[in-house]
Amino acid sequence: MKTALILVDIQNEYFPGGKRELEGSVEASRRAARLLSFFREAKLPLVHIQHVSTSPTATAFVPNTDGVQIHENVKPLTGETVFQKHFPNSFRETPLLEHFKREQIERVVIAGMMTHMCVDATVRAAFDFGFPCLVAEDACATRALTRAGKTVRAEDVHHAFLAALNGTYGKVMSVEDVLAQIKS
Repeated sequence: MKTALILVDIQNEYFPGGKRELEGSVEASRRAARLLSFFREAKLPLVHIQHVSTSPTATAFVPNTDGVQIHENVKPLTGETVFQKHFPNSFRETPLLEHFKREQIERVVIAGMMTHMCVDATVRAAFDFGFPCLVAEDACATRALTRAGKTVRAEDVHHAFLAALNGTYGKVMSVEDVLAQIKS
């Protein structure tokens, strides 16, 4: 089964010092780097997704800033595919679907930032387009969310969104389990 890796928004804004710092971003990026290394060594298809704001009043993901850059832990090599997006769903108004059709991709591995937003939207869209999804749970990061005066811890947000994806939308598993499944 021809499998592609999608690294979603692993950008400086989500790391310490960034404008949208997430809990566990450094650790998640290191695990994503493990996936990236495997895909590079095996010469398997991979795509970096980079969120770029189009709002003139944006305070994060502003074009031509350090924050919008893909983090050094997973920095694209010359010639690797990078698609910019402006919405949470990596397929929306990007060439990602056409790229996968052209490359005859049959399954995707997804890792990145933020579990509750762009990872979730991308997994659901990939499923809707017919791609079986492997979601690398330990190569994703998120943040605490607050609503109606109640705060949900980042760890709980992460697990709740992954639990909702697991089963119907894909298989949620560790990086090592993802690699084992691809190798088999």
